[in-house]
Amino acid sequence: MLLIRSQFANLVMYFFLAVVGILGLPLAIWSRTGALRVIKAYCASVFWLYRVTCGLHVEFRGKVPEGEVLVCSKHMSFLDILMLAYALPRVKFIMKRELIWAPVLGFYGWRIGCPPVARGKKGSAIKMMVQHLEADKDIGQTTIFPQGTRVLPGAADAYKVGAGVIYTRMERPCVPVATNVGVFWARRSPIRKPGTAVLEFLEPIPAGLELKEFMSKLENVIETNSDRLMIEAGYEFDK
Repeated sequence: MLLIRSQFANLVMYFFLAVVGILGLPLAIWSRTGALRVIKAYCASVFWLYRVTCGLHVEFRGKVPEGEVLVCSKHMSFLDILMLAYALPRVKFIMKRELIWAPVLGFYGWRIGCPPVARGKKGSAIKMMVQHLEADKDIGQTTIFPQGTRVLPGAADAYKVGAGVIYTRMERPCVPVATNVGVFWARRSPIRKPGTAVLEFLEPIPAGLELKEFMSKLENVIETNSDRLMIEAGYEFDK
């Protein structure tokens, strides 16, 4: 029964994306602020949908950053993207270049100033990403997933240097974000489990650290706190 409810909710989520995205076009075209309002409305509708169909709730912890900062978050599913987009006042994701051509998502990503990244090109991709950010005066809460992809609970995927390069070039504090969403909405899983998905904003890492020190600190704080949240949610790590 949970599989049926999950699949139904998954289909309705995409229906909401089309409806909210199209109805919100006038606001989005008018201004970046309008586009952000449409995105947040869509996120709220998805939270409601999964709460009533699957018993999946969302919870935000910690102080949400409001100024111009770098946000580095654990990435486990589409749900943490929605939670970040909803919570951060002027969010701007570092997104895969392929998403530019995705219906609705691509337009709204472009409208709020998300820098596109060509995956697999490493050095040139980082250079283009930094140039895009430096050319845009509205930094907002520039958000990147330092592991570069969605990961399963307990997976030990390496942290990529791109987050550190952006941190050193931006010369802004970094707010690490931990989450347990993968316990309830795992990568490539059709099941949406009941429970409370938590997104926790942690203590900022001040600007000015050396690249190696920053990367070490970032990985430690995100992984330690994400593990804590997953254990609180009942996840058992393999011994």
